[in-house]
Amino acid sequence: MLDKLRHKSCISFSNCSLDQNPVIRPLAEQDSQSLQRLLHEIPLWVKNPDYDRIDWLNKFLEVMWPFLDKAICKTAKNIANPIIAEQIPKYKIESVEFEELTLGSLPPTFQGMKVFVTEEKELIMEPTLKWAGNPNVTLGIKAFGLKATVQVVDLQIFAQPRITLKPLVPSFPCFAKIVVSLMEKPHVDFGLNVVGADLMSIPGLYRFVQELIKDQVANMYLWPKTLEVEILDPTKAMKRPVGILHVKVLRAMKLRKKDLLGASDPYVKLKITESKAPSKKTAVKHKNLNPEWNEEFSIVVKDPESRALELIVYDWEQVGKHDKMGTNVVPLKELTPDEPKVMTLDLLKNLNQNDAQDDKFRGQLVLELTYKPFKEEDMSKDLDNPLQKAPEETPPGGGVLVVVVHEAQDVEGKHHNNPYVRIIFKGEERKTKQVKKNRDPRWEEEFTFMLEEPPLKEKLHVEVLSTSTRIGLLHPKETLGYVNISLADVVNNKRINEKYHLIDSKNGKIQIELQWRTSS
Repeated sequence: MLDKLRHKSCISFSNCSLDQNPVIRPLAEQDSQSLQRLLHEIPLWVKNPDYDRIDWLNKFLEVMWPFLDKAICKTAKNIANPIIAEQIPKYKIESVEFEELTLGSLPPTFQGMKVFVTEEKELIMEPTLKWAGNPNVTLGIKAFGLKATVQVVDLQIFAQPRITLKPLVPSFPCFAKIVVSLMEKPHVDFGLNVVGADLMSIPGLYRFVQELIKDQVANMYLWPKTLEVEILDPTKAMKRPVGILHVKVLRAMKLRKKDLLGASDPYVKLKITESKAPSKKTAVKHKNLNPEWNEEFSIVVKDPESRALELIVYDWEQVGKHDKMGTNVVPLKELTPDEPKVMTLDLLKNLNQNDAQDDKFRGQLVLELTYKPFKEEDMSKDLDNPLQKAPEETPPGGGVLVVVVHEAQDVEGKHHNNPYVRIIFKGEERKTKQVKKNRDPRWEEEFTFMLEEPPLKEKLHVEVLSTSTRIGLLHPKETLGYVNISLADVVNNKRINEKYHLIDSKNGKIQIELQWRTSS
């Protein structure tokens, strides 16, 4: 193959017509102008050994282009529409709308790529991009009661960007930021049509518009100026689980009564501060101001030096908000690795040291804590959510069904979008908090059901609803979709974490995690 390429590079065709055989001349006999014309057609990886051949990337773009076209155009609309809405009042324009926006059927091609290796945690690439596409970009412009249609045609872009992935981190997709800049002014060429007329045919306008665009793009992104796209938070991406905190909630003593009639119904919520993981929760001890739990929990730890275990005791209410009975924290740096530590904590109203009401006695909480750092061979294991055991008082043969409502996507109401989730199981109903004006809500709330036997034949009803925040609306509540989940799988697999398509929703999905915990 290389010999054929060398042979072809030593010949050229000239002075030929359809009825004549071509005259073949060696490259050495060509004049300088002919050689210059030929050089533009030779890929960079042939002319310059610093550039790598990347035909695989062009093949990838060819296959993926129909999907990339839709994704890029959707993103472009989301970015452009707010900018257009902000700018058009300055020019007394009523509206500017995309009537058509597609990048066409011809993807860009990469002529070669240069890769730089540095001592930093980064990857630097310089591809050479050429795109002679057939996009259809049509804008409808209304002004002074008239409408004009502007169409962009015959687009050509030649550019040499520098793409830097940095810093490289151990969390997927393994880089936290994309930094893009241009190494030289790009070549941009296109035509503008208005109702069939070519605007670029106006004398002097073509060169003015072309140079204006090149200058504006160069002013924003010509090296060392950059466009930065953040993918991950670098401070969090670098952190990975380094150990597990084992917490045994033993008991509480002398809790203050919250209910006017009868004793309180306490339970404990616990989590690591600044963690997005759902809180852990003990069972509810009804009518007891000196409850005993003896429940064990395992929580993944990523930063023991700066994080703390937060504990809040609540009074359970069947209807309405649960009252907070007291709280406290335990800094993880106070724990000696692998050594169990029993602690008795005074419950406080809040963690504000200047609050005078914290002087009142609110009871105490007794814990046993053990922090176990991972060994080197355990660091690669997936221990973000170790499965816990059910409490000791779980009925023999039974267990605890844990339902974690993570998030939903593309939920859309006809009249409002203030979603919350309602869970119905064996006649019991639980609800998440409401997220206002959001089509992609995130809850991260956990609910538990104690059962006397495995729910092999049961189903869990999960429904997303929205309620209006306005008084007097004709449609104060509406359903955004629902799903009925069979629980046999979670009993057999112990844990499942899946996204479910919502019934009666156009595109809505909900992510639900289910766990089946037993005491054995």
